[in-house]
Amino acid sequence: MKDIDLSSLDLSSIGAWPMPVKAALIAVVCIIVLALGYFLDTQKQLDTLERNRSEETKLKKDFESKQAKAANLDAYKNQMEEMKQSFGAMLRQLPSKTEVEDLLVDISQTGLASGIEFQLFKPEAERQIDFYAELPIKMQMTGTYHEFGRFVSGIAALPRIVTLHNISITTDVKSENLSMDVEAKTYRYLDEAEIAATRKAKQQKGKKRR
Repeated sequence: MKDIDLSSLDLSSIGAWPMPVKAALIAVVCIIVLALGYFLDTQKQLDTLERNRSEETKLKKDFESKQAKAANLDAYKNQMEEMKQSFGAMLRQLPSKTEVEDLLVDISQTGLASGIEFQLFKPEAERQIDFYAELPIKMQMTGTYHEFGRFVSGIAALPRIVTLHNISITTDVKSENLSMDVEAKTYRYLDEAEIAATRKAKQQKGKKRR
């Protein structure tokens, strides 16, 4: 190659070029072809292969997760059925709209049966929350410690849900009895029309805020 004058080579007569020059030319052409093939085709295929491998890993994880869920499907169904039964039992403990008045009477009679004397028994405005409504009742009463205990036990034994909040017990200076301020809360479930109205009111309220 050192003795060959490259400037004397004629492109129109490549066949007559010295063998080392032709070999070098062929090598250069092969390298160019391989490089073009890599960048124009092979690299794209490698990128596609890498994406497919990543997708395969993701699909395997999804399959394993779904397979695990499918294997526990019966357990999930049983758990869901238990939750439905439990929810139904709790829902039955919430009075309907027509039963609230009877429940208020039950609370009042529980207090009287316990021996306490009501100074205040005032149902407050009802508050609607999702699928149920909350009815607070402010009460002030006088009695002994044991009478208060019987009242609380009687409330807990009612077939309907009644909770007691903000309990405050003080000594009644006019007598030997105690005075108790307490807020009772009872609940009722809403019918479908009330639930729809509550949701609509919330949506309208949200739009106004925007």
